[in-house]
Formats: sequence, structure tokens, C-alpha cells
Amino acid sequence: MSIKHDFPYAVTETAHFTIPLSDGTKLAARLWRPDTEEPVPAILEYLPYRKRDGTAVRDALTHPYFAGHGYACLRVDMRGNGESDGLMADEYAEQEQKDGLEVIAWLAAQPWCSGQVGMMGISWGGFNSLQLAALRPEPLKAIITLCSTDDRFADDIHYKGGNLLNENLGWASTMLSFSAAVPDPQLVGDQWREMWKHRLNNMPLMAETWMSHPTRDDYWRHGSVCEDYRDIQAAVYCVGGWGDAYKNSIPRLMEHLPGPKKAMVGPWIHKYPHFALPEPSVGFLQEALRWWDYWLKDIDTGVMDEAPARFYLQDGLPPKAMHSERPGTWVETEAWPGEAVAAREYFLTESGLQSEASPLAAPQTMTTPLTAGTGQGEYCAIWFGPDLPTDQRRDDACALTFDSEAADDWLPILGQPEVNLRLSSPEDCGQLTVRLNDVGPDGKVAMVTYGVLNLALRNDRATYEPPVPGEPMDVTLKLDMVGYRLPPGHKLRVSVSSANFPLLWPARKRADLRLEAGLQRLSLPVFTGDAIDCPFEAAESAEPARLETLRAGAPRRTVREDVASGEVSVIIEDDLGAMRFLDHGLWVDQHCREIYTADPEDADKARAEIEWHYEAGRSEGDGQFHVTVKSYHWLTCDADNFYLKAEQKAFEERELVHHKTWERVIPRTAV
Repeated sequence: MSIKHDFPYAVTETAHFTIPLSDGTKLAARLWRPDTEEPVPAILEYLPYRKRDGTAVRDALTHPYFAGHGYACLRVDMRGNGESDGLMADEYAEQEQKDGLEVIAWLAAQPWCSGQVGMMGISWGGFNSLQLAALRPEPLKAIITLCSTDDRFADDIHYKGGNLLNENLGWASTMLSFSAAVPDPQLVGDQWREMWKHRLNNMPLMAETWMSHPTRDDYWRHGSVCEDYRDIQAAVYCVGGWGDAYKNSIPRLMEHLPGPKKAMVGPWIHKYPHFALPEPSVGFLQEALRWWDYWLKDIDTGVMDEAPARFYLQDGLPPKAMHSERPGTWVETEAWPGEAVAAREYFLTESGLQSEASPLAAPQTMTTPLTAGTGQGEYCAIWFGPDLPTDQRRDDACALTFDSEAADDWLPILGQPEVNLRLSSPEDCGQLTVRLNDVGPDGKVAMVTYGVLNLALRNDRATYEPPVPGEPMDVTLKLDMVGYRLPPGHKLRVSVSSANFPLLWPARKRADLRLEAGLQRLSLPVFTGDAIDCPFEAAESAEPARLETLRAGAPRRTVREDVASGEVSVIIEDDLGAMRFLDHGLWVDQHCREIYTADPEDADKARAEIEWHYEAGRSEGDGQFHVTVKSYHWLTCDADNFYLKAEQKAFEERELVHHKTWERVIPRTAV
């Protein structure tokens, strides 16, 4: 990534100020502005993750760059976070949206703003960019939404295919720690301690809220813009990565949004494309400028004359927990899915994966222990750790597998493969996992994409319909959106299993599903167009933040098996390291340990334990302090209930100043 030092405009920064809301709450903000007397358009990023330290590293790369090209860039912390007043009760709440509308109105009314506003963000900021656009504030003309979704139940970190994700507890634990971060005394003065303790005393137990809504009810419909895409009139640029969990929203947005829209999907994990892995990164900031110039400055940059959707097709590689680079090629389509993608039919037969229609002659049972799935990788790779899928051979040994003949030429896959299966469950529950894998000539097996389905929500994610034991069911399952080129000499494999741990919390009982006799079908979306040269410039950014590394991050992922009991534990250590910001002296140390354990036969023995450690302080100058917060979650279950416990301890100068515990029983319905 090239670092830019010279821009058309000098940039002035206001590191901290507050924006007043109508109820008296003040939201903390950081502003970068071009040095000009002319009013300019504004770009808003609105998050709970703390402008002072949480997103400061990426903010330094991005917002001064836009400001240097003639935009006022505003980074706002939501109420209850950073140096903002108030409390935050949940993600994407109605209050969050009301506050966001007030911020947009305030921004457009400033004398240095032209009244034209754009909004952007990744993940949470991508979600609320869509959500606020759906509320149609008049100044908001365009957004860039990265790694986000239009459907909160389908694609967020809570449920997938109607199954409870273990990431649900993982992210609840992360937010319990992140929300306990201290307001910086250097910015808010002596009231920091009162603000901090007020937040700690009123900390919500988000895991309880999310687990209490196991079907797609009104809770999830709120904030899901797919309820009516026509609500969004602003121009929308959708950006994603094949290593990210939110890619399925992009084809839906491109198909259903009625207004101006574009899409870009690269090989990346859950990061901005100008500094993401795997490489190649791209000049996202230059592309964003073309977008902002067109929609906020009325400059014809040509951005809307180009193909609406551009995708990177990754070349097949041997499996690895994190790739530093993915070779491949860019392609584009004039619409989505468009004429450049055609379905190719395959059938699951006794002879493997065949292109000729042939029914499965006899039923086949998936003898899948509840511990299967350890090669799946992280649901959403965020922290640059070893989180991508590893060799699938161990999991394939616990599945029904169907292999194609070796490919004679490159096979370019673009879209969402779909399977139509006829199956049955021996119990009144069941989890289906279908993986599309790449079998190399050396026998190594890399995951191409996958999909999962809770059979109790097979027909409608809002309606609980438990399987009738032994009764055949026809199910349709779309796998995750993917861009992939199967190399010559490699085989496609469809792998079908009935557990996926630790991606999913196990079903109430082990249920070895059975594929019934009859046609079992895979529809594979194949790209039929031509490759193009990379349509984006090389990655650029503004100057990085000035940091001192106190302890390097050391993320790890370990699989541990008890050979006596058969229990398997997956240990995930998200160590973010420790750093000091040299401009203001604040230092922060954050690390997490998650342990997920399952028994191969007994679903009641599934359990999870998570610990987050947050420590921050300033050792000299104004605003000296030292705080530590330790946050814990524990989850166990039986067939009827989940048993959720949590604890949070806060220390000032090593002295315990806060201790809160939660203990909840959550009825186990639908999952």
C-alpha cells in the first residue's frame, strides 16, 4: 500500500468535540476537513467502536485521505461508547437510528458543509448506512456499505440457515468487553469515572436478547432493509470479500435495489480493501472518491458508465488457515446474475458427482459425530488470525462425499451453488451442512463454499416445523456466494454431513441424516464471460497513526481431543496485542480466549467458555489513569434450555471497583 503525503487540500483535524442531540445527549465526534472556505460535501462514519483508540488506526488511513480531496469526514461514536453520553442497549436499535438521523441533519446544516452527505462503513457501519438510507434523510445522497447485510437473521453473526452460530456468543462477549472501555479522561475530564461506572452498572447482556429470538421474528425484521428495498433511494456501492461472512447480501442488493448501485467483491477477509488480506488489495480509496465525486459533487467521473458488478475469481490453492495472497482474475457483469453466469447441473449418485441425471439408487446415512467440523474455520475472519478453512479431509471422513471427474480446464464458479436434496432425520431436529470442495491431485481438500440449514426452519425461517422422524423432506439450500476457479486436474466434491462444530451449536440430539433414494441435485453457477485486467488502481492511504507496539498480537486456533471421552475442544485466542498512541499517550491491551467443546454423541455436553481482557491507561501527562476489565461468558444446555452465565469485573489501579454477574435460563425452541 502506497502512503500519500500530498493532497489537493491541506487537512485540519478536530480530534474531539460533541454533537448535541434533541434529548440532551452529546455524541463524541472526530472531524477532518479540507483547508478551504468553500462548503464541501461530508462523509459520515457512525460506530460504537471508539474513535480514540478502537478504529483510530484505520481511521488515520482513510478519513484524512478523503479530506485531502475536498470532503469533510466525520467519525461519530454512538451513545454509550467512547466519549459519548448515554447508554447503548443493543445493536441497530431504534434509538441508534434516531440519533443517526439527527447527526446527518446536524452535519448538513454546518456552514462548512455543502448540504450533500454520504455515509460509509464496514460491518456495523455498513449495516447502519443501509438502515439510515432506508429512512431517507434528505441530505443523504449516496452510501458505501462494506461487509454488511440486508437481512439481519440470514447473514449476521447470530444465526445461519436458522442454526445458532457460536459466533453469537463470541460477539456478545466481544461487545461486553468493547462496551466496557473507558472514556478518555484527557477528553472528558473528571467525569470519566462516573460515565464509565454508569455504563458498567447498566451493561446489557446481549447474548440473552439474541438467543431469545431463534426465528426470524419482528426483532430481526427491524433493521433488515430487505423488508422493502424500495425504501432506499440513495445510490449504493456494495463491497465485500470472499473471506468475509456477509457476501450473500451483495447479489440480493444488486438484484433488488431499485436505484443506482454497484458492487465489488475481492478475495479479502472482513477488512477495508486497501489494507485487507489476502492480497491483492486494491485502490479502494480512489474508487470511493470517484463514487463520492459523482454523487456528492456532480462530477462525471465515469464511475456509473462501467459494468455495475466486478468480482475477483480466486484460483484454487491448497488449504491454509490464512493466505497472504490469492492469485486469480477479475471479471465483471452487466447485471446480477446477468447473462454471463449460467447454471450447470450435477447429480449426486453412487458413482460420484455426475453431469448425467441419475437417481441415487439406495438411501445413504451420514454418520456424523457432533464433533465434526473443526476444519470449517471462523464464521467471520476479522483479526488476521489463522481463521480460514483448513484441509477438509478429516471432516469429509464424517460425511457423504460425491466427487466429479478431474476437470480438463479451468472451471470458473461465480454465484451461489444450490442443492436440492431429499432426506430424512431419525429425530425431530437436524442440522444439514453441504460443502463444495476442491480435491487436488495430491489429495488435499480445500473448501470452495458451504451452506447450512436447520431442518426445523427448512421452509420458512420464521416458522418452526420440526421434522417428523423418518419422514422424507425435500429441501433446497443455497450455498454461500463465491468466486472460484477450479484448476485443471482438480475434482469438485459435494460433502454432506449432519453436524458442523464449532461453527454451529449442536442440535438438541445427534441426528444422523439420511439421503433418500431419488434425484439429488447440484446447480453450479459457472461464469461464461472473459477475464479483465484489474479495473482498480493500486492501494493508497493517508499516513498511518503514530504507534508504539508494546506487545505484538499473537492470534492462535487450536484443536484439542480427549481420546478417552472423544470430546473435542476448539480454542481460539484472539490476541490483539498492546499499543500506545504516541500523539496522546493512551495505551490499550486487548486479548480474548474462547473454548468450545462438544461430545461426539451427547448434545447435552456442548459448552462454551469465553474470557475477554481489556486494559488501558496513560502513564504520564494530562489524564493519567489505569483500568482493567475482565469479562466472561459461559454457555451450557440440555434438550429444553440454554444456561447462560456472564460476569464482569472492573479494576481501577488494580482495585476492584465493579462486579456484576448474570445467570439466565433461555428456553430452547427452534434450535
